[in-house]
Amino acid sequence: MERFVAGNRAALQDHIWQHREIHVVMGNEACDLDSTVSALALAYFLAQTSPAPKAAFVPVLNIPRADFALRTETTFLLRDRGIPAASLIFRDEIDLGGLHHAGLLSLTLVDHHVLPRADAALEEAVVEVMDHRPLERDCGPPCRVTVEPVGSCATLVTERILQGPPGVLDRTTAALLHGTILLDCINLSPAAGKVTPRDVTCVSLLEERFPELPARDAVFGALQAAKFDVTGLTTEQMLRKDLKVLSNDEAVIAISGVFEDLETFLLRPGLLQDLEAFCQARGYAGLVAMTVSFNERHEPTRKLAVYSPQEPLRSTLCLALEEATTPSLFLRPLPSPWPCVATYAQGNSVAARKKVLPILRAALGGLGAAEGPEEEVVPPPTPMNSLVEECPLAQAVPPLCPQDVLERVSRIAVGQPPGSPK
Repeated sequence: MERFVAGNRAALQDHIWQHREIHVVMGNEACDLDSTVSALALAYFLAQTSPAPKAAFVPVLNIPRADFALRTETTFLLRDRGIPAASLIFRDEIDLGGLHHAGLLSLTLVDHHVLPRADAALEEAVVEVMDHRPLERDCGPPCRVTVEPVGSCATLVTERILQGPPGVLDRTTAALLHGTILLDCINLSPAAGKVTPRDVTCVSLLEERFPELPARDAVFGALQAAKFDVTGLTTEQMLRKDLKVLSNDEAVIAISGVFEDLETFLLRPGLLQDLEAFCQARGYAGLVAMTVSFNERHEPTRKLAVYSPQEPLRSTLCLALEEATTPSLFLRPLPSPWPCVATYAQGNSVAARKKVLPILRAALGGLGAAEGPEEEVVPPPTPMNSLVEECPLAQAVPPLCPQDVLERVSRIAVGQPPGSPK
């Protein structure tokens, strides 16, 4: 994997120069750990198994490079596994439209399967999709479609690799997939309502193949601590860290996963002004912030804040959330410091963002002609996934940095006391 990623940029440039096919594997614009690792692992697998490949298989991270630092769990795991950020290719470093116009592009989508309007021209270049949420529209032949209701897209990629030739799966790829599934599925905890038997099977198979992988609790704890490390982030960065957008002809609203307890978030200095500035700068009529925290048994607590200076829109969104039945959210109003922000405790703790998004989309549909699937806003464009739905707060994790956690477990595994020198 390390050599594959290190050679991606040179392979891309070489194929452009020689006017040869470039097969891009790309996740969604949330660019969470699942999207990133799924793109890296599947591209690596395709490059190793395609017979006499004429194409360059290039994983692309679907965000600008400048936003990568906000994906703290992703930067941590890739760094820990020896994959430098300098070797990665980001969306603002490759001209997909130009490659498609030149007839060079084949595109595989992982962790999403619907392109937004801004990428509509790329639709005919899509040859495969692999996703773990319900199929929103048919992908006609010759597109290969794998859409299965599992907890993590990395599970589907793992299954694909394990069904392939023996020897393709290396230790680095296995560690990336292992960590991603554990984080996405809340350490395989049934209480979180995310994991499926197929996720559990894949984690077990990876551990059987590579018994030196760190213990599940250590991996999950380290990634959880990294994901929820918002130290030093501004409110604007926190809102961009895990952002989705819905729109219709009349309004655009943002849905942000906030990795901080709602009460703590509301106490941030200047928060109301920051919300106003964030929405005004991007043309959002409103914003829904979704927070989550987890107890020591990995059971989630979810809360919502609905912000809009437009009372009719705010009321419409709140009413839709309060009266939702598919699923029922069982909302309980909480005190809010401002009349333009409505806050709730969410009784249905397993209803994560992907279940709330259809409720909000339907509410927008009642205001006008609703657009199709949700889109990310941070440039460049694409669609859906990730969020606080699978990212527990580190309430039960000791105050160690992520690197310390894995380092201590590694020492225990080789029989060294935790404090001994390397």
